[in-house]
Amino acid sequence: MTLAEIREASAETLAAAFAGPPEEAARWIAAAARAGHKDAALLYGQILADGRGVKQDRVAALGWFRVAAEAGDVRGTNMLGRCHELGWGVPIDFAKAAALYAEAAERGYEWARYNLAVLYARGAGVPEDRARALELFRAAADQGHAKSLTVLGRFLEEGWEGMPRDPAAAYALYVRAAEAGDFRAQFNLGTLLVEDGRVEEALAWFRRAAETGSSDMLTVMATRLATRPEPALRALADEVQSQLERG
Repeated sequence: MTLAEIREASAETLAAAFAGPPEEAARWIAAAARAGHKDAALLYGQILADGRGVKQDRVAALGWFRVAAEAGDVRGTNMLGRCHELGWGVPIDFAKAAALYAEAAERGYEWARYNLAVLYARGAGVPEDRARALELFRAAADQGHAKSLTVLGRFLEEGWEGMPRDPAAAYALYVRAAEAGDFRAQFNLGTLLVEDGRVEEALAWFRRAAETGSSDMLTVMATRLATRPEPALRALADEVQSQLERG
């Protein structure tokens, strides 16, 4: 492609390139970012932060997230917050992270609302304020943000910040988040289904959770399912444990 064609590439074209072979995606998106494509800067920052098809370089990733933010991309502002929260290319600074998340949240970005809510719930960089955290989780969930739907489901399942327990409402939220691909919601939904005696349905959701779940979540799954009386659930626990051991 010519430089002009790269600059004019659609968001769909960039997304398709990003989903392609990692090294090829990195080369293509790097070229687009350096050519000044407004969406490519964020994607190239993600590639560098993850080391996807290139050597991981979180200092450089920070720079590209800043380019995206300065171009008005709210996602870039959110990712600058992540860099300050996680220490990617800069020292950890929760207060700076919170300020950046707040800036992006005020512009309506659901991931920033979720990230800021987590900081309020933990009291990291901001005073602990569970009511404010709940407000932000709700706002993000209203936008369909899967992780926020999962968090609200957990709050309703267990009761949190004065919320009465409502397992039926929790179930409905878990279904929405699970269908959107959130592995924690898939696991939580499976757990509720087991409690309701719907083991076959639960197995399907547990298997989906195991495909993308973090090692921490998979460890919890293997431990809990290993103690179940149902042979199919214990067998899945063995599969998940083997998956963990393979890395």
